Amino acid sequence: AKEYLPSTFQPTLIFRRDRFGRGGDHTAFNEEGFGAVRFTEYREDYNHQHQNVRVEKGVQYGDLPEFVDFGYIAKVTRVNVAALASLALAPARPSNAVVLTNRLTNDTDLQWAPNHEPDLDHYEIVWRDTDAPMWQHSRAVGNVTTYTVKGLSKDNYVFGIRAVDKAGHRSPATFPKPHREPPARK
Repeated sequence: AKEYLPSTFQPTLIFRRDRFGRGGDHTAFNEEGFGAVRFTEYREDYNHQHQNVRVEKGVQYGDLPEFVDFGYIAKVTRVNVAALASLALAPARPSNAVVLTNRLTNDTDLQWAPNHEPDLDHYEIVWRDTDAPMWQHSRAVGNVTTYTVKGLSKDNYVFGIRAVDKAGHRSPATFPKPHREPPARK
């Protein structure tokens, strides 16, 4: 949304499953393990949501076309299209990503399988504090499949790896799993 929409319309992520006492269309997807989000107005008008259509004491209740803000719906549609276009244009997520845990160090050793897109340009390492909901930092690391993040401990940050194509489209980040190489045989 920040890249494709005017600054007058910027969605806010709310890190909660849903509104209190109500569900959304996304809930069933989340329960089955699929990532899903729900768009809603920040300040709901309860006269027109979750109500049977009726007039009571001169007040019209119910979800009726005359109460729909079509300009707002158009902006939400643009957010959806921008998200879908970004995902469709981006390279695949890096696969088989691991954090190598053999070394006891304040560096973080990462490894992943190469992507096969012909327009792949490079990979980025992203990281955030363990209590942060969004990526705070990124570092382009070239077209490599291993990288050591010096001075940043795997115990103190959440890491991800994403692929970037020549047009600058970024894949969603892959979370690396911990992996310990077996000791070398003598």
